[in-house]
Amino acid sequence: MSLKRMHISPSMACRLTGVIAILMLVISCGQPMPPTGGPRDSLPPILQRTVPVDSTRNFTGDRITLTFDEYIQVENPFEKVSFSPVPKVKPLIEARLKNINIRIKDTLEPNTTYSIDFGDAIRDINENNPVKGYAYVFSTGSVIDTATLSGRVIYAETGKTDSLMQVILHRDMDDSAVAKSKPRYMTRTDAKGEFNFRFLSPGTYRIFAIKDADGGLKYDQPSEFFGFADSTVNTQDARPVSLYAFQLESDDARKPAGSSQQAARNKDDKRLKFSLNLEGERLDILGELVMTFESKLAAWDSAKFQLTDEKFNLLPKPSLLPDSTGRKLTVTHTWTPGTKYRIILQKDFTRDSAGNFITRTDTLKLETKKESDYGALNIRVKGLDTTLRPVLLIYKEETLEKAQPLRLSRYTFKLFRPGDYSIRILYDTNGNGRWDTGDYWKKRQPERVNSRKQKLSIRPNWDNEFEIDLGDTGN
Repeated sequence: MSLKRMHISPSMACRLTGVIAILMLVISCGQPMPPTGGPRDSLPPILQRTVPVDSTRNFTGDRITLTFDEYIQVENPFEKVSFSPVPKVKPLIEARLKNINIRIKDTLEPNTTYSIDFGDAIRDINENNPVKGYAYVFSTGSVIDTATLSGRVIYAETGKTDSLMQVILHRDMDDSAVAKSKPRYMTRTDAKGEFNFRFLSPGTYRIFAIKDADGGLKYDQPSEFFGFADSTVNTQDARPVSLYAFQLESDDARKPAGSSQQAARNKDDKRLKFSLNLEGERLDILGELVMTFESKLAAWDSAKFQLTDEKFNLLPKPSLLPDSTGRKLTVTHTWTPGTKYRIILQKDFTRDSAGNFITRTDTLKLETKKESDYGALNIRVKGLDTTLRPVLLIYKEETLEKAQPLRLSRYTFKLFRPGDYSIRILYDTNGNGRWDTGDYWKKRQPERVNSRKQKLSIRPNWDNEFEIDLGDTGN
C-alpha cells in the first residue's frame, strides 16, 4: 500500500494544537512536582514534658530531662543559664535531639527552692527560634519559694544598658562578703538592663551588680564594672531597685602611655617622624594644632619652630606644650579663620631618646577652616532645675565634644562642628563640671548620667535650633 502525503488545513492545525496543549496539561498534573517552600518557621520549640515534673517538691534525685516537640540546642549555657541558689559546682547541661539533660553535681541543701533559668538559651536547630524566659523549678522541701525582686542596672557614666551585667544577692551583711564569697542568688540583665529574681527565699539581702571578668561572682578586681545599693533590700518590699554601675579603674587607664608597638625601622634611618591633626591641609579653628611623634621626645628647641603667614612674614611665636606621654606637642596660637599659614621646622628642632631627630629644615603648609564651615547651635532649655546641677554633654560617637553646665534657659554656640551628635545629661553632684566615679569601699555612689534619645544634627553655615526638655525623662 502506498503512503500519500496528508494535507492539513489551517483550521485543523489549530484544533490539533489545542488538543496537544490539553494533553500536556493533563500529563503534567499527574507528574510529582518538587515543593516550592513555605513560610519560615518563626515559632519557638514547645516543652512537652519534664522528668521529674516542673515544680516538684521533696526532690531527691540528681537528673532532670526536658523534652521538646522538635530538635533543640542550648546556646552558650555557661553565660546564658543561671542557677539559683548559686551552686559550688555547676550542673552539667547537654542537648541531645529533642531532649535537654541536666545532671546535678552539687550537694543539694534541705528545704530549699532551686531554679534553673535558661533565659533565651534554648533554641530550635533549624531556625534558631528561642524559648524565652523558661525556668525549671524544684524544691528539696515541701514548699516552693515565690518571693521576687526586680530592677534595672544602668551604666552611670553613659546612662546606657546592656545584657552583660550580673545581679547578685548576698545574705551575709558584711561589706567584704561581696569580695570574698559567692552570692546566694544570681541573675542576668536583659538588653534594657532589667533583671527579675524569681523563686527567692523571703528575707533581707545585700544587692549588687557586677560585670564579672573571671566568673567568680566576686568584686575582686577594680577594673570590673560594679554597682551597689545604699541599703539592704527585703523581698516584702516590691519596689524595683536601680543600680548604677561604674569602674574604679579602666583597662585603658592602666596601659602605659605610648606602649603601642611601632613598626620596625631601618637602624640607619634617623628621621624623627610625626603627624599633624589636619584634615588635608586644613586646621579646625575650634582646636589647636597638635604634632604627634612616633616616639617619646627627649628634647625640643622652640627657637627652631617658626610660624609665618603665607608670604613668610613671621608671626608671634606660639607656645609648644607637651602632653603626659611626651609624644605630643600642642601648638597654641590664636588662629584666624580662612587664613593660610606656614610652619618652618629647622634641623634638630626635636630629638628622641634613640637619637632620631628632624634631619633637615622643612616647611609645612596649612590653612584654617572658614567660619562658614561651621554651624551655629542655639539651644533652648525647658524643665530646668538648677539644684540638680545638670550639665549638657554633647557627644560625637563616643568623643565628648562639649560640656555645658545648665544654669540658663538659652545657650548659643556661634561656631559648632557640623555632624550628628548624641546628648546626655550629667547630674553633677559635686559641681566640678565632669563625671565622677563611685567607690563601694567609701560608700560613694557614682554621679548619674541620663542618655537621651534626642539627636542633634548640625548643618554648616546654618542656624541650628534645638529644644531640650529636662522634665521629659523619656526623651
